[in-house]
Amino acid sequence: GLEQLRELHRPWIDNVKIKCPKCGATVERIPEVGDCWLDAGIVAFSTLGYLDEDNSYWRKWFPADFVCEMREQIRLWFYAMLFMSVTLVDQAPYKAVLVYEKVHDEQGRPMHKSHGNAIWFDEAVERMGADVMRWIYASANIQNNLNFGFSKGAEVVRKLLTLWNVYSFFTTYAVVDNWTPSGKSSRSQKSELDRWILARLHSLVEDSTQALEAFDVAHLTQSVESFVDDLSNWYVRLSRRRFWKSESDEDKEAAYSTLYEVLVTLIKILAPVLPFLTETMYQNLVCSVSSDAPQSVHLCDWPEADHSMIDRRLLEETEAVMKVVRLGRAARTAAGLKVRQPLSKMIVKPSDKAEYNAVQRNQNLIRDELNIKALEFTNDVSSLIRHVVKPNFSLLGPKYGSLMPSIQAALAEADQEEIAKAVSAGENTALHVGQETIYLEPSELTVETSTPEHLSCIEEAGTVVAVDTTLTEELIREGLVRDLVRHIQNMRKECGFNVDDRIVIEYHADGNLAEAIHEHEDYVRQETLANSLIQATEIEGLATIKIGKEQIYLRLRKA
Repeated sequence: GLEQLRELHRPWIDNVKIKCPKCGATVERIPEVGDCWLDAGIVAFSTLGYLDEDNSYWRKWFPADFVCEMREQIRLWFYAMLFMSVTLVDQAPYKAVLVYEKVHDEQGRPMHKSHGNAIWFDEAVERMGADVMRWIYASANIQNNLNFGFSKGAEVVRKLLTLWNVYSFFTTYAVVDNWTPSGKSSRSQKSELDRWILARLHSLVEDSTQALEAFDVAHLTQSVESFVDDLSNWYVRLSRRRFWKSESDEDKEAAYSTLYEVLVTLIKILAPVLPFLTETMYQNLVCSVSSDAPQSVHLCDWPEADHSMIDRRLLEETEAVMKVVRLGRAARTAAGLKVRQPLSKMIVKPSDKAEYNAVQRNQNLIRDELNIKALEFTNDVSSLIRHVVKPNFSLLGPKYGSLMPSIQAALAEADQEEIAKAVSAGENTALHVGQETIYLEPSELTVETSTPEHLSCIEEAGTVVAVDTTLTEELIREGLVRDLVRHIQNMRKECGFNVDDRIVIEYHADGNLAEAIHEHEDYVRQETLANSLIQATEIEGLATIKIGKEQIYLRLRKA
């Protein structure tokens, strides 16, 4: 009876008798009933016509290239298929198997309707979009549970917006200039910046191809995210003036053709993961200008890497420059100084000769990116940042006990910079204490830093970048003007002006800000596409803008 039923398997289930609801007779389990996985295990045969007299269709598709399911299927479906296939034809039914973990809510709890934390597919698609959901799953580490939710969706949206903004930037200026792809721009006309992003692009094609061939979609998404960040925050930002300028020369054509090639190739890479977004972009970028092109991005060939375009030296050099710029921004942030505020100088201690050469050759670019007047080099780290190494008493005390005073004294006398360098590299430190040598692990030491009062320093992997935080009145006025330009650009957008509309600026300002505008009027006009700046005598009807401690009244109109 049921009181003896330990589990729903033989032999216990055979002891359960029930009454037939139709005839009232006592009935029991049919002995020949098998596990459902027996049926699932022959799917590679039952669905492909294995028993047909001519089983050529089965031979064409067997074994399967790829099977994907959650981890529990290792002992269920995957095993059942393997067992039946080896039994029947002495061959595995699949070439590759990918398993993944469970989907939980954002707090890591299993989703249940009764818990109120279940997210239904239709709701998720409506709120975050199918492509966003696909990116979440594709970018997940399959070895861990995926904590799914709308916050994670919002994070993906922010990442994909970077790509969309690059696409929007390109299409906006292409429409203004009536640009269409013509293939006129040759490789010799490409700037070094163009050649760098094309090297990054073909490296991405190579990397993405290898990732998909290894069924590692997460690696593809990581590579694309890194590429899009470089595309937006380095290539497009440094190329903006090439698109803004009114004249159409070889350099502008090279910028358009390069960014076009990058976008079209990139959406082909992304198409398997983001089918809807890439199709929208493809229809506008390609089908709208070429009747001979495939009708869909999903009908295009997979891109092939052109290894002649992958300039490793240029990639390494640009990476070094980007690193120094990133550290320079971090030093500014640490000092509370926005990039709009010009600074007098920056000092760099490169990690090696290659980094020195890269920074030396790209000084102008680095100064422009960081809004620095001068860039200097040094090999003396101690002039920028000093290290003081102290014992981690919570770890070393219980280990060495009464020897701690001697260890503390030996550390104080040792070369602080060398020990700090070893700790940063994750290496042990050999310390002579009395007649013996002890080896201290990085976690057993604490490294404190100090810098001169007028400098803000950042250190990473042997590179030290310092910015001089001293602000003169002249630098302050220039910073005010740069802030003013930002406000005027925002007002242009609010007024609905086109990107190429010329404007007239009416303003009323006093004191330091008025002096700053007078000094840098040409810069303001150039940056805001203003034909003229007119000093208003009345402030009625003018917008009030606060810039630092200063106040200015503004009104914009089309020229």
